[in-house]
Amino acid sequence: MTGVSRIPTPVTRLLGIDLPVVQAGMSWASSCSALPLTVSEAGGLGVVAAGPMRLDDLARTLDEMAAGTDRPWAVNLPINRAGADDVIDLLLARRPPVLIASQGGPRRYLERFRAIGTVCLHVVAGVEHARKAADAGVDGLVVVGAEAGGHPPPSMVTTQVLIRAVVSAVPETPVIASGGIADGSGLAAMLALGAGAAQFGTRFLATREATVHPDYQAAVLAAGVDGTRTVGHGLGVIRALENEFTARMRRLEESGAEIDVRRKEFQAATLRDAALYGRVLEGKVEAGQSAGLIDTVLPAAAVVERIVAEYRAALTRLPLPVVAEPPDL
Repeated sequence: MTGVSRIPTPVTRLLGIDLPVVQAGMSWASSCSALPLTVSEAGGLGVVAAGPMRLDDLARTLDEMAAGTDRPWAVNLPINRAGADDVIDLLLARRPPVLIASQGGPRRYLERFRAIGTVCLHVVAGVEHARKAADAGVDGLVVVGAEAGGHPPPSMVTTQVLIRAVVSAVPETPVIASGGIADGSGLAAMLALGAGAAQFGTRFLATREATVHPDYQAAVLAAGVDGTRTVGHGLGVIRALENEFTARMRRLEESGAEIDVRRKEFQAATLRDAALYGRVLEGKVEAGQSAGLIDTVLPAAAVVERIVAEYRAALTRLPLPVVAEPPDL
C-alpha cells in the first residue's frame, strides 16, 4: 500500500481492502495483471477483466495476480460470454478472492463460489435486479448509472438517483456506485448517498498500466463531459466517445432504420479495434461522461493517492455539523 490511511466502510470491511476505491473490470484495458495489481497494492480493489480473455491468457494472469500481491483482488466475468462455463471452472480452480459477475443471474454461479470462500458481487443497473440479486444471496452489488461508459442502464437513470433507490430498496446489502465518478469529490458524494465504495472505470483507463492504445487514451483526454453518445438502442446500448461510428449509428436510429440494418452497422465496429489498434474513428471507444473530468495519464498508484487526497479535501468543504445551542439558564 502507498501509505494512505484507511477509509473504513461496509464495502472495505466486506472485501478486506483499505480504501473504498474499486477499479472497474474494463475489457482490454484491465485484461492483464499490471493495472489490477497496482490498484490492489495501493489499497483499493484491482479487477481483472475476464470478458475478452482466452483461457490460457486468463490462467496466466490469475497466476500473476496470486503471486504478485497478498491484497484482495477481483475478476469481472460477464457470465453470458462465450465459453463462460469453462471460465467458471478455471476460476473455481484458481479461487479468486472476489468475483464481480455481470450480464446474467447470480444463481448460475453463486453457490459454487461461496463454497470456496470467494466474495461474490453482482452488477446491476436497476432496482428490480438489485432486489433479485440481494434475495439470491450475493454479498454486495455494483450499481451502474447512466453516466457509465460501456454498458449503462437502458433506463438511463443517473447514478445519483439510482444509488439512492437501490440503497433504500436493499439497505442491508453493501453497494459500490459506478458511473460518472472520476475523483475524490465523486467518491465523497457516493458515500454520502449510502454507497460503501465507488468504482472508477474511465479514470483508470487513463493510466500507464492500462493495456489500451495511446490513441484511445488521447481520445479520452480530449473529450468534454458532453463528448460521449449512447448508441445501440435495442441492440445492447453502449456509451462511447463521439466519432464516425456513433454518428452513423445515431443517424440510423433517428431515421427509424430497420433493426437488421442497425445491427449490421453496430457489429461492424468493435471495441477491440479501438482499444488494441487505436482505430478511434471507426471503433467503439467506450468511455464514461467522466472523460471530461480527466486531463492526464497517470500511474495507477498515483490515481489512487489523488482520489484519497481529493476525498479528504472534499470533506473539509462540507459545513460542520450543527450543534444545538445550550438552553438559556
